[in-house]
Amino acid sequence: MPVSASPTRKLAAIGAVIALVVAVIAIGVAIGTSVESDRDTGRTDTPEAAASAGPQEDPAQQKMFDDLAKRTSRRADGDPLAIGKKDAPVVLVEYADYQCSFCGRFTRETQPRLIKKFVDEGTLRIEFRNFTVFGADSERAARASWAAGQQGKFWQLHDELYAKTRKGAALAEDKLVDLARTSGVADLDKFRADLKSADAKQALKKDQDEGYQLGVQSTPSFLVNGRPVAGAQPFAVFAQAVEQAAERAGHGPAAKGAGK
Repeated sequence: MPVSASPTRKLAAIGAVIALVVAVIAIGVAIGTSVESDRDTGRTDTPEAAASAGPQEDPAQQKMFDDLAKRTSRRADGDPLAIGKKDAPVVLVEYADYQCSFCGRFTRETQPRLIKKFVDEGTLRIEFRNFTVFGADSERAARASWAAGQQGKFWQLHDELYAKTRKGAALAEDKLVDLARTSGVADLDKFRADLKSADAKQALKKDQDEGYQLGVQSTPSFLVNGRPVAGAQPFAVFAQAVEQAAERAGHGPAAKGAGK
């Protein structure tokens, strides 16, 4: 079953979401179907089906997804938590927690294939959001990833954290420093200071608030140009979502053929 975000934090975000009420309902229902296992409780590791839209999308719903894409795709210059061209026609936004086993599965199995097939050719940009649902250890790891990003090593530490499922004491500060060293972070004193900084906490809050406003309830959750994909789906699901989004943006095979 999904891991729910804190009710207190959800309430704190309500005031910022008035203009997105319809979107919150649609996205919240779709994204909230993703499943995260808890190995300590014996729940089954079985992600549910992705919430992908059919080809005959109603124009009003398409407009909603387009508006969500504009609101959630930051496309910031030099964003250390993003990979891919700033002006790529498709942006995949991921909301994830470093203690989430399915998030790790996506990072190890699916993301490298998306990068090779779509990011490297300029079609896709991936933007990561630290959306912590497992408490203080997850928040510490999230701040550590942000701190590594201040030295250009976000993705290296991100991949190291997800190389295997790490929980609890495995995400203590000294363990995170060790992982940062392995990831190539040069200045470990700066890394420690950045990890504990107000800027790190603010960056984490910004990502969390964005997720709460959308109705994200569990990890991993994704938006592909504003359309939800719930859970660590197979590569084919993401590839189809990216290709359809590129087509809608005028960058698919048909559009390329028409331009010849």
